Order: sequence, then C-alpha cells, then structure tokens
Amino acid sequence: MKISIEFPSVAYREGPAAVTRLARAIEDIGYDQIDMFDHVVMGYPTDTRAAPMYPPQMPIMEALMTLAFVAAATKRVGLGTEVLVLPQRQPTLVAKQISTLDTLSDGRVRLGVGVGWQASEYEALGENFNDRGRRMDEAILFLRHWFRDSKVDFDGEYYSAVAMAMEPKPPQGEKLPIWVGGGSPAALKRTGELGDGWLGTAGLDARRTTRALQTIHGAAEAVGRDPGTIGLQMMLDVPPRDEAGRQFYKDDDNVVRRAVEVHRQGFGWGALNATAIFQAGYRSVDALIDKLDSIHARLRAEFGR
Repeated sequence: MKISIEFPSVAYREGPAAVTRLARAIEDIGYDQIDMFDHVVMGYPTDTRAAPMYPPQMPIMEALMTLAFVAAATKRVGLGTEVLVLPQRQPTLVAKQISTLDTLSDGRVRLGVGVGWQASEYEALGENFNDRGRRMDEAILFLRHWFRDSKVDFDGEYYSAVAMAMEPKPPQGEKLPIWVGGGSPAALKRTGELGDGWLGTAGLDARRTTRALQTIHGAAEAVGRDPGTIGLQMMLDVPPRDEAGRQFYKDDDNVVRRAVEVHRQGFGWGALNATAIFQAGYRSVDALIDKLDSIHARLRAEFGR
C-alpha cells in the first residue's frame, strides 16, 4: 500500500525553511506522495449564506505554488493536488502550470481535481458555480489535449483552441495521471469515464465504499474502460471535529487499523491528513515529523515496502 501525505499549510508559520524541512522529511521517511489541499479564498457567513465548513481565516497556501517550492527541495516523492478545484480555474493555464511542474520535477506530478462546494469562492474568482460539473468534464478532456497534442484544436461547449501549441509537454505526456475527487454520483461517474484514479471521500464505511466502487466500475465498463486500471486512494481520516476525531492520530494503532480496512476494500493508496495530525496536538513541524515517522514505521511493518 502506498501512502500520501496531505501537506499542512500551517507549516508556513514557522517560515519557509520549515516548509522545506517538512517536505524533505516526508520524502526521507519514505512516504510516496505529497498532496496539496486547494482553496483560493474562504467566505465569511453572511445574511444569505451559511458559514463554510472551514474557518474563513484558515491558512491555505496556493497548491501549485507550494508544490513548485516543494519540488525544488525534493527528488523522489510524488507531487499532487487533493484536490484542485478545476472548474474555477482556466484549464489552459492549469495545463501550462502542471506541464511546467512536471517538467521541473522530472515527471513526479499527479493531478487531483474536483468541482468544489463553495459558491462564494467561484463568485470571487469570476466563474459560474452552477455549471461546474459539465465544465469539469470538458476541462479534463481539454487538459489531455494540451498534454498530448503538438497542435491543439479543441471545440467544446465551454473551452476552445484553434491551431495552438503549448510546450514543453509534461514528461509524462498524456499519461500524466488525472485523479478525480468527490463522492457524489456525478463524481463517481466522472471517475469511471474520465479519471485515472479516485480520491475517495474520507470516512465512508465499507457498505458505502462498495457502492461507490460499483458505480465507478459500472461507468468505466459502459465506455469500454478496464475498471482495474483505475487507481484508488482513501483518506484515512478527516480533520477532527469532535473528541473522537481529535483522538484518532494520537494512537498509531488507529491509523494502522483504518489502513488495513481501506486496503481490504481494494485501495492501493491511503492518505494521512497532516493538518488533522497538527490539530490532534502535534503543533510544530518537528512534532509532525516525529509523528509521521512513527506512523510510517507502523504502516511499513504491516504492509512492507
């Protein structure tokens, strides 16, 4: 089983050197992937909208800029987003950013994408929230053209290009993995039809996970794809919102038990949320490194390398 770390933006509070130190430690410990959470802005509650699920002033570093910084400090570990809210960004610009990141990291990028949930964020970025699913599907196809074609001609409902070129291509070319996040029926169908993998919704029990995988596999088969080629990753826990959540990462046995459960459900990847570990009491970069080292040792004892 491979293990990803959702990188904690809060590390910036100890300075750029601490961000570098944490990224290098994650690689040196032996983790397989560093993923970045994405929100550009977070809304306050108003008279017409409820409070968001995260505090408005929660520190969230921009995902692709942070991954570029991390890429320069590491050599082996994979680099990805979990997940980039694709429909609120220009897909051609995203293609250029991802191609550049893949080029400068020597082909280490995995792009995780999702439609998001915060209408006010779309509004602040000048994008339409209501058609985000349809634009997401088209944007994924558009990205693959930019990654693959020497001359791009694309005539979609939302995006287009006429006789355009973009270089350099990512070293992975059209095989640069695009994984889809989300647990809605539309996200699951999108994964089966268009995605190289699924970034599973945290906290699903075995029954709901089975139903989700059945939906993904059915969608894949309906368009002639082999479901066995679709990668699967599940977050092993979510940021703690109650006492049980806050206790989860305090005992490595909890993580190992959950990883075993997820692996038995068919997932080749598990993910640790380092922000949740921070919230569980490991409130410095050094404390996070020590905890991640401890968890990794337990997971490798269970699964091997």
